[in-house]
Amino acid sequence: MSKELESMKAIICTKYGPPEVLQLQNIEKPVPKPHEVLIKTHATTAHVGDAKIRGFRPGLGPVKDFFFKPIMRLILGINGPRNKILGMDLAGEIAELGCDVTKYKIGDQVFASTYEGYKFGAYAEYKCMPENGLIAIKPTNLSYEEAAPLANGALTALLVLRLANIQKGQKVLIYGASGSLGTYSVQLAKYYEAQVTAVCSTKNIEMVKSLGADKVIDYTQKNFNDENKIYDVIFDSVGMIAPSDRKKSLKKNGIFLDALKSSEG
Repeated sequence: MSKELESMKAIICTKYGPPEVLQLQNIEKPVPKPHEVLIKTHATTAHVGDAKIRGFRPGLGPVKDFFFKPIMRLILGINGPRNKILGMDLAGEIAELGCDVTKYKIGDQVFASTYEGYKFGAYAEYKCMPENGLIAIKPTNLSYEEAAPLANGALTALLVLRLANIQKGQKVLIYGASGSLGTYSVQLAKYYEAQVTAVCSTKNIEMVKSLGADKVIDYTQKNFNDENKIYDVIFDSVGMIAPSDRKKSLKKNGIFLDALKSSEG
């Protein structure tokens, strides 16, 4: 007699479009393969990457988007995401083990990135992942909600800022300081003992100050270039600084970084 299949709840992206294309559905609960673990999701993130995929907005710029959109449709799916369950980050608990898993045990609290290979799947009650995938044991002093963004935003911010080799006392500007990359970048730059100027909107000023920023600029009120200050490093964490503005406040031989690539000034 065959075992009755269990179900779970998941947010399904039915096609490309506005948030309304997302639907809560009951679907079949996945079963881990021999080298996979089944994670019960306790927390995930509303990542900008998920929104771009859902709306089919690559966000590389008008010219690049025009040329890359056909390629992206082949990669992601023609009429809608091939992988219907979006979600790039999660934190949760190991619920089941594949028969050959050795790295984890049931009950382990973990956080993970599901972005690798455009597999996604964090917007569901359960997610199967390879035991050698982008999974790590959750620090005991962090909640699930605090740990979930670490797998993407925190690691990306660390990798990008390391390119600048920030030194004590350097002047660093973080543009988009209230987003996932930005909030971690402010804290990391302060860890490196830099003087941090953060740029965000009015409603996020106090939150960004609480992260340790030495100065906060409200981009709805002024352009950071209006400050007439020179920075050793400028990090555009949201890809919104116009090319014409990139070097106006950057020290000669300073470093400009953005969320997709980095380049020396």
